[in-house]
Amino acid sequence: MDRAGALTGRSRAQQELIGAVRGFAREHLDDEQVCVAVSGGADSLALAAAAVRAGLRVTGLVVDHQLQDGSAATAAWAARTVVGFGAQARVLTVRPDGPGGPEAAARRARYDALEQARDRQPVLLGHTLDDQAETVLLGLGRGSGARSLSAMTAWAAPWGRPLLRVRRETTRRACAAWGLEPWADPHNDDPRYTRVRVRHDLLPRFEEALGGGVAQALARTADQLRDDDAALTEWAARVYPDAVAEDRSAAVEVLADLPVAVGTRVLRRWLTEVGATEPASAVTRQVWALVVDWSGQGPVAVGGDAARRLVVTRRDARLRVEPQPR
Repeated sequence: MDRAGALTGRSRAQQELIGAVRGFAREHLDDEQVCVAVSGGADSLALAAAAVRAGLRVTGLVVDHQLQDGSAATAAWAARTVVGFGAQARVLTVRPDGPGGPEAAARRARYDALEQARDRQPVLLGHTLDDQAETVLLGLGRGSGARSLSAMTAWAAPWGRPLLRVRRETTRRACAAWGLEPWADPHNDDPRYTRVRVRHDLLPRFEEALGGGVAQALARTADQLRDDDAALTEWAARVYPDAVAEDRSAAVEVLADLPVAVGTRVLRRWLTEVGATEPASAVTRQVWALVVDWSGQGPVAVGGDAARRLVVTRRDARLRVEPQPR
């Protein structure tokens, strides 16, 4: 296996990865010390190898989800592989649990473990342009808004994604050039998972039907929507103090003067701060109707618990959140 500094002639794939990490580091990092989340797959192994060769001081954080037989051995192998690059490595053992199915539980457990282990260092993640395109397609299929369709950002401290403009195939070619044999997670080919079906069925069909370039176009769409969402969210933040009073009621007159895209962002923030549980788009729109389509309609349920529910009512040109017994 190639060691850090031993490579004299690099493949194009290796050069692209190292260049991507160096560019990311120049733009976003203040220190050379980073963590890299490592699964043992091609994307994360290639990222860890490239980060070392880009001059960063790397600690690989390998999360063992304990979801498959032999997962401990796979995690130990991944950690040894990262050490072989000239980095440090740690194995983090988690037990996913909670609502939302195994994918959501595993994701929560993984990010919690990385947060606890990173020791105030940034964590680099191996998401590629293909992951970005899949995320946008999933959002489109679910009718998501701009915030969701803007998908993943390259830097949202402490999480960094240096490879968002790199294709998945490039990480595989780089691993081959470095003599690495990545672990193939069987979950990545299991059609029970929605993302797997998007990856292996839907996206290739789009590419074929439209003559290629779809993944790059979807990633560009995410970039554009992220810019739009940032501008609208900043506008909503500016007007929020005028719309929401100290008693936590919201002024209908102020909200009604706002464009829908801004007003609903103000409402979503307000609902979250007054205790609504996950104010989805449909709920936010119902509350917005209390502002712009008022005809004396009753309260809108926005969450609560087993003992009471929270509702939004309109009285005296103000919106208020009130508890009601179940």
